[in-house]
Amino acid sequence: MNKLVFFLGPAGAGKTTLAKAVASRRKAAFFDMDILLRPAADAIMTMQGLDPTDRDSAEYKRLCRDLGYRITMDAALDNIGLNSDVFVVGPFTKEAADPDWISSELSRIGLTLPEVEVKVVLVGLANEDLYRERIQGRHSSLDDWKFQHWQEFRSSLGSRTVAWPLPASNVAMIDNSNPEIEDTVRTVEHFIYAAQ
Repeated sequence: MNKLVFFLGPAGAGKTTLAKAVASRRKAAFFDMDILLRPAADAIMTMQGLDPTDRDSAEYKRLCRDLGYRITMDAALDNIGLNSDVFVVGPFTKEAADPDWISSELSRIGLTLPEVEVKVVLVGLANEDLYRERIQGRHSSLDDWKFQHWQEFRSSLGSRTVAWPLPASNVAMIDNSNPEIEDTVRTVEHFIYAAQ
């Protein structure tokens, strides 16, 4: 049985960095919602006369958000059953709060939760200043909206939970505050693969 592992958390927490680091050490397919959606989001926002680098406004969420999650999950689900694990990266805020979401997704490929080993890595940082520093350090125009609307954006930086019916042992909260990530990568890898 291959694993379906979600790396969830706020922008700047280091979800992608951790997922890529573990994927590079293990046989895992890697699906980052931001990367998969980017060409479509750029085109949709441009066609609507909006800033193509916006990834946070209400307009972006209305036009692109759900499409991004659909593209990402379709790609991830298409890899379930192959001889590799599947890592999925994104905030998944609304989805993680819906207890039925994961079962509904798996039913698209005729599987149930007991048939797929689903794990969740909830990635976070110790404080708001660290989030701001990490996001600034990315030097990405996709973050401009965040800084222009920081008071609004900062509400997304709180700790996360997952409402999916998973055993507690399948969910790990990871503090990714240490800039030397090797220990954190080992912790995440052990969480995902300890039984092997």
